[in-house]
Amino acid sequence: MTGDEFNEETALQAAEALADVLARRTHRRKVMGQEVVVPGQLGEALRLPHLIGRLRSRQKRQRERALEAFEVLWETLSPRTQDQVRTDLGWYDPRDLSWEDKRSNRRPAPPET
Repeated sequence: MTGDEFNEETALQAAEALADVLARRTHRRKVMGQEVVVPGQLGEALRLPHLIGRLRSRQKRQRERALEAFEVLWETLSPRTQDQVRTDLGWYDPRDLSWEDKRSNRRPAPPET
């Protein structure tokens, strides 16, 4: 998504992918003198499960509020995290693709005269 304009459906997809991206992150901690790897809790801290539930709600008003909340959250994410979510979803900006990439929808430049 180029302009990061979300609707309820795309926000739900992005929120689920964001939860997966954040769940893959791990941290090292020392517990009783031993170093252990623990899963990240940022998704829980951001209340993503609650937000995803609201995006799936049957009530339109709940979904609209959740959409607004997700848009605010999206703006606070780092560009790297946003790119990871876009990559996981297979979203791309056609302007960033090379000419040879079949997904690009570019037209050839007019011949110079």
